[in-house]
Order: sequence, then C-alpha cells, then structure tokens
Amino acid sequence: MGRKKNCLFVEPTQTQNSTRLDSFLNCLQRIISVNQETEKAEKEETNQRRNMWKSCNTTHLILFLLFISSLAVLTPILATDHIVGANRGWNPGINYTLWANNQTFYVGDLISFRYPKNQYNVFEVNQTGYDNCTLDSAVGNWSSGKDFIPLNHAKRYYFICGNGQCYNGMKVSVVVHPLPSPPKAAPGAHNSSSESAVLVVPRQGFRALAVSLAMLCFGFGWV
Repeated sequence: MGRKKNCLFVEPTQTQNSTRLDSFLNCLQRIISVNQETEKAEKEETNQRRNMWKSCNTTHLILFLLFISSLAVLTPILATDHIVGANRGWNPGINYTLWANNQTFYVGDLISFRYPKNQYNVFEVNQTGYDNCTLDSAVGNWSSGKDFIPLNHAKRYYFICGNGQCYNGMKVSVVVHPLPSPPKAAPGAHNSSSESAVLVVPRQGFRALAVSLAMLCFGFGWV
C-alpha cells in the first residue's frame, strides 16, 4: 500500500469567506470616502478662490467708480494753465495786455511762457520794474523756454523779459482772483438735526487725491 499524505486540505468555512468579504468592502468604502473628501476639499478651495476673485473685482469696481466720480466733481475746480500769448508765445511785438484782459486767473492757476531757450527769459518784478522795464525789484526769474509759474496768491503779478525786449512789448501783468466760494445750500435744505456740508478740495490737493484713488484701484505698480 502507498504512503498516505500527512497534509490535509481544509476548505475555508462560510464564516471566513464572509469576514474576508466584509474586510474587502470596508477597504473599498474607505477608498471611496477618501476620494469623496478629496473632491469636496478641492471644490471648497475652488469656491473660495472664486469668491475671493469676485470680492476683489467688486472692490476694484467700487473704487474705480469712486475715482471717476471724484473726477466729475472736481473737474470744475481744476487749475488752468494760461499760456502767455497762446499760440504766438512769448515774443516781441505782441499786445499782452489784450491777451491778459481775455483771461480769468484764480489762485492755484499756472501762467506759462513758451519761447526759444537762450533767446529770451522771464522776470517777475513789481509795478515799478514793470513800468520802467528794470530788474531792480525782481523776485524771480526763469529761462528754460517752457516756464510754468504757479499763481499762489490773490494779487496782481508783473512779468517782463530781462534782455531789453521789455521795451518791445515783452511784458505782461495779470490779476489773480481768490477761488470762488462754494455754492450755499438753498434755504430750507437742512433741518434742526443736521446741516448740509460742502466739501471744498484745494486745487493743489487734486493730484494727490487722484493718485491715491488710482493706487487703491489698480495697485501701487500702476503709478
């Protein structure tokens, strides 16, 4: 008779098969759960970025609209650059008194002189220097060929050319007026608890305001 084998094959029981199946299903469920949580986290992150972008765009839009509104409100009080002689510039033989009488100058405006550099110049003098074409009373002088002179005070200014051309008409006198007063509120426009206020923005501060708003709207790199 042949030798019997010592190893016996034992078939897995139903309980063991059920345990293995449960383990597999649990593992599969954990994998599905992890994937779902990952997808949920990615969606939340995407939504957060989208909301931040919308909020940023809304803020920029509001600031931009404020900037445009400020331009519309402040435009009437912008400083004016008065070019002496207009397109004829600063040259002999021109009636600058007639030109000045057709201009209205306010505090904060500019008066600018355009002429060939090294040929003419500009001196600010008093009335005596203006009348006699002398430089003894000169308080300022310019010779760049494109001189921008701020009119910071409400008074009469006198300018002449200092190389002898004053006798040929290169002299101009202008009267600078104070800034117009802001419009007053109509009677009955306010009650006992509050009064209407008018914001007056100086001309010199307009550029700073515009730049500040632009920096807020577009970032510091825009300026």
